[in-house]
Amino acid sequence: MASSKEYLDFIIVGGIYDDRFLVKPFKSAIAYMPNAKYESPYDGAKEMLLVDDVDNKNYLTGLFNAMYDELPAPKPKK
Repeated sequence: MASSKEYLDFIIVGGIYDDRFLVKPFKSAIAYMPNAKYESPYDGAKEMLLVDDVDNKNYLTGLFNAMYDELPAPKPKK
């Protein structure tokens, strides 16, 4: 299983798992993609939202902008 994690302001918001782009189910992401399917990135993992319009730059920008205000504060570095 190949994967790549996606960060927004130092917070992991999703990743690329095999050939799928999945994001955490923040309320804002659910509202932005109300018909998105829930999929597990790998066995035993929590389900995430499948982003199906990955070639649309404006769509992805809107998704990340929608999620930004909902992100928790980054944990302080030790």
